[in-house]
Amino acid sequence: MQNPSEIVSTVRESVTHAAASAASAAAEATTVSTAVSSQVGDFIRSQRNTAQVSLRELARAAGVSNPYLSQVERGLRKPSAEILAQIARGLKISAETLYEQAGILDRRSGNPDTVAAIRADLSLSERHKQVLLELYETYAREHALTHPAPDPQEESA
Repeated sequence: MQNPSEIVSTVRESVTHAAASAASAAAEATTVSTAVSSQVGDFIRSQRNTAQVSLRELARAAGVSNPYLSQVERGLRKPSAEILAQIARGLKISAETLYEQAGILDRRSGNPDTVAAIRADLSLSERHKQVLLELYETYAREHALTHPAPDPQEESA
């Protein structure tokens, strides 16, 4: 049977180990969150520059403060889905596009270049882009089912 001081020592070791594990998990989650925040921020900045809109103009159009938008672009803030939707409206792009960049929505199936081309077409309205993307995704999914990619091992035989 252990004496009380041995029990206390064992409990301290367990608590210290659990605290270290929790700190490690928190640091990893922060790193992942920062990477996602940075990715969406970089994407917003890229879209803003492509549209030739200043940070101040986008902040005004999106209904967010200039400093907040700057922090989002630099990856210092992780915007909510509502804020992403406001920024998307300000950029005149679909909210879905920003949701994908932020990891809120899964990426669409199909060729990413085709999806990007549809989204970048300035002659299409947001509604037309959504319809085309839905049709393209359905086609890509069905085509993959009926025409599976060839097995490289079978080709070499």
